[in-house]
Amino acid sequence: MSTDAATRRVAARSPDEVYRELHDAIVSGRLQPNERLVEADLVEALGVGRTTIRTALIRLEQEDLVERERNRGARVRMVSLPRAIEILQAREVLEGLTASRAAEHITAKEAAALRTDLAAQRKQLDRGDLLAASDANAAFHRRIVAIARHETAERLISSLHAQMVRFQYRTILSPGRSESSFGEHLAIADAIAAGDPRAAERAMRKHIANVTAALRDSAGDGRSPIG
Repeated sequence: MSTDAATRRVAARSPDEVYRELHDAIVSGRLQPNERLVEADLVEALGVGRTTIRTALIRLEQEDLVERERNRGARVRMVSLPRAIEILQAREVLEGLTASRAAEHITAKEAAALRTDLAAQRKQLDRGDLLAASDANAAFHRRIVAIARHETAERLISSLHAQMVRFQYRTILSPGRSESSFGEHLAIADAIAAGDPRAAERAMRKHIANVTAALRDSAGDGRSPIG
């Protein structure tokens, strides 16, 4: 490749695009917990300059997705069980708030969209596709956050969710948990659609408390470590 062609290749991608690609690779599991992120390898793989890679790694470190050690470089952060529990406890408060706010702001169109998300989850559960059902579960939660129109809560929840998504499937694979989760979602949706902020917050907090309990149980039954 000529020098001019190489320069065009490096210039073709913005720092935000590189950050987003690394972010998505981490939260999807393509980059595994404790995997080293070698700058030279990333420069070659992504076709950008070293400064762009360093900027992306700093942003990912700020989101607790990456940790950097002096003279040892960067690696994907491993989330311990105690930290995962803390994250869920914080989500319980924040998502309780967004459920309450969603009940205050919801429109008929948004209520219908919530029901559509639930129908998608029900379809996947009936097919026995628990991983797809888990994805539909996440979409339901994102919908509620969007309906709430609370920018600060949305930003904080997004950051916390990014740290948890790598093992979001653990709880739904617990025996009986998928059906329990769906029932809890129905209660949340009913309260929000009815415009009852207190009931919506209670239903959401109960749901995430149950997720926390399921995560504790999954960690205690000999399954692989969280990460």
